[in-house]
Amino acid sequence: MATTLQKRQIGVGGLKISARARQYVMNALDSNRLSIGKYVHTFEAEFARLHQRRFGIMANSGTSALQVALAAMKEKHGWQDGDEVIVPAITFIATSNIVLYNHMQPVFVDVDPLTYNIDPEKVEAAITPRTRAILPVHLFGLPSDMEPILEIAVKHNLAVLEDSCETMFVRYKGRPVGSFGEAACFSTYVAHILVTGVGGLALCDDPELAVICRSLIAHGRDSIYLDIDSDDNLTDNDLRDVIERRFSFVRLGHSFRPTEMEAALGLAQLEEYESILQARQRNARRLTEGLQDLAEHLQLPTIPPDREHAFMMYPITVKKPGLRNELVAFLENHGIETRFAFPLLDQPVYKKLFHLDVRQFPAAERISKNAFYIGCHQELTDEDIGYVIEVFHDFFRNGRYV
Repeated sequence: MATTLQKRQIGVGGLKISARARQYVMNALDSNRLSIGKYVHTFEAEFARLHQRRFGIMANSGTSALQVALAAMKEKHGWQDGDEVIVPAITFIATSNIVLYNHMQPVFVDVDPLTYNIDPEKVEAAITPRTRAILPVHLFGLPSDMEPILEIAVKHNLAVLEDSCETMFVRYKGRPVGSFGEAACFSTYVAHILVTGVGGLALCDDPELAVICRSLIAHGRDSIYLDIDSDDNLTDNDLRDVIERRFSFVRLGHSFRPTEMEAALGLAQLEEYESILQARQRNARRLTEGLQDLAEHLQLPTIPPDREHAFMMYPITVKKPGLRNELVAFLENHGIETRFAFPLLDQPVYKKLFHLDVRQFPAAERISKNAFYIGCHQELTDEDIGYVIEVFHDFFRNGRYV
């Protein structure tokens, strides 16, 4: 046991509601306006600007944002039910679920064993005449290798939708995540980099795609009336047109709208994003420095030189097969929260749906069996990080790896 240190509780995520966030939320409440308004619009615009996109569309989750973005792309391009989307074999289950929700077929591709992101060298072999899009995931805070993915997409006339739900603000070859695909989606759920409780955003440059996304999050409503301000200050003829069409629904949609309160929380945190990001990166560096002498046992995060890492979490792969669960139990018994690193293909529901042989995805199989992550969020102190490092050393010092 870590007898020299007092037991701490180290979560995978952390949040403190700032005075500014409280002020913004109270302003929203005092306005008696909870439906989409100034806070949502400001949050959307500023988040899009920081990721070099023209349009931001806020939804009630990152999953919802992904679902409507893919649906909008399907409608725009005329894709059919049963068409295929290439998805990495290691990701949170929502990435591939939204493909199924859109009546399309996910085609899984193995990942790079060091970055955990989709392996571009394996993407081309998965393309068939029915492939329509590639859905790379910027996992754990690290951008995918987008240059070869985009080259493959251009070569085969495929669209790209970035799942950036776990990665914000950081750059790949000088460009921010979310600026590469036809659309990109982010999450502001609990334990993410920005936290609004629930929430997500879809970003794009195409006004047609943005309008379809906004319609889809509002039941498929006619774009003439997408929020309660749409009928303000109109001429008589324009107002008559809105009255005629504002209860008209032109496509099958969803109730995926956010409220002003989530956007108020997000906007307050967005104003502090640089310090949030720097704290996560600093904590990750300390963990790497403190665990480096355990490299015989642990694969620590890799950051290729052409990209930055946002460290939504700190991923670790245990090198000795079969040891991960014992290490995770030891950490949890000492107050250090963990999560397995997104085992996807062997999820019970996917075993029923796909009947895949996970041995066809050797890197994903190894990660599923041997990887996990811990928190490195901005609310952790130097003492917290030191405690985590010491508990890891206690595990291996006590010979539990033998």
